[in-house]
Amino acid sequence: MRARRAPLVEILYFDGCPIRLVNVPDQEAARRMRFLGSTTVRVDGRDVDPNTEERSDYALACRVFRIDTGIVGQPDERWIRTALLESGR
Repeated sequence: MRARRAPLVEILYFDGCPIRLVNVPDQEAARRMRFLGSTTVRVDGRDVDPNTEERSDYALACRVFRIDTGIVGQPDERWIRTALLESGR
């Protein structure tokens, strides 16, 4: 039996775009930073997933997202667009 290969997660960006990559090194940092798993995308400090306000299961773990079509490994593009639009208000 072959071991499963971990999926490759990529965040693509261009220089000049205000993106900061933040490494979460341990469980204490996960709690302190309210880290719900990798990958977490935040805009102005708020998670783009609209279903996270009540969550407190901070951990060093891979994250999945529940969207209309099922469970996926990345945030819904609509969430990111909405978060970006709302950030300018």
